Amino acid sequence: MEVFQTHGAFSWNELMTSDPEAAMGFYKSLLGWSIETMHMPSGPYHVIKVGDASIGGIMKTPPEAGPMPPAWGGYVTVDNVDALVAKVPGLGGKVFVAPTDIPGVGRFSVIADPQGAVLNLITYEAPAHK
Repeated sequence: MEVFQTHGAFSWNELMTSDPEAAMGFYKSLLGWSIETMHMPSGPYHVIKVGDASIGGIMKTPPEAGPMPPAWGGYVTVDNVDALVAKVPGLGGKVFVAPTDIPGVGRFSVIADPQGAVLNLITYEAPAHK
């Protein structure tokens, strides 16, 4: 199964924290992860790798997230994030971040189910063919 293309598959995990450096040091020592830093318009994004596989990221909590403790968030791949997010309110959920583009990655949204559990949905851009 290709998790970046399979509707409904968990495909990415991301830690938002006030201290990315401390978090990276902890997880590198604990789990042996390697980290590659990408420079994004919003600041550094640290891609977690196990061997050659990119499995997640660590980033500084953005100011617009408001006060929140450090937290891991999962991303689920969906075929069409806009169409799926349009269904959320009718099912009793909430949309916290409307569908938004991540240049070079895809389009994501942050939702919550009726009980308040938060989940990130993402439609990845098609891989470039050379």
